[in-house]
Amino acid sequence: MNLSIRIEIFKEDDVFVALSPGLNVSSFGDTIDEAKESIKEAIEAFLDECRDMGTLDVVLEESGFLRVENSWQSRRPVAEENLALAV
Repeated sequence: MNLSIRIEIFKEDDVFVALSPGLNVSSFGDTIDEAKESIKEAIEAFLDECRDMGTLDVVLEESGFLRVENSWQSRRPVAEENLALAV
């Protein structure tokens, strides 16, 4: 099975935080490369646990992933923008 997933990386203080918005999994590293490796390990551990519990398909479907043959793809927005709101 293949999984295509988007990650985002942010600089927070002295570390880089990696986030998988689709799965709500995050991790961090001292460099961007370390953050990428760390999020990959965190996602793999999360998916392994879901598989062991027998809930992998349900979790991916509820997270908005689409099954295409033998792979899962994250949904892609048709538009994306930042909104400015007065709070």
